[in-house]
Amino acid sequence: MYLHLGNNTIVRKENIVGIFDLDNSTVSARTREFLTNAEKSGNVVNVSDELPKSFVVCRENDGYKIYICQLSPITLIKRAS
Repeated sequence: MYLHLGNNTIVRKENIVGIFDLDNSTVSARTREFLTNAEKSGNVVNVSDELPKSFVVCRENDGYKIYICQLSPITLIKRAS
């Protein structure tokens, strides 16, 4: 099955590692460092034209990819169910 993240972006549900609230999780310095390093290495995809509310970490063949999304984590979790 697939999860639609917005802006014509779809990921396989079995590749999802986690769905995180952007406001709450970026309080941690480690999370901010993780996101910064991922962006520098080109592993971040912004699928939002509006204010982002969540990010989704997905497994890829050679590592991981992070999708920045305008949908709330609760909406994404409901879509995944």
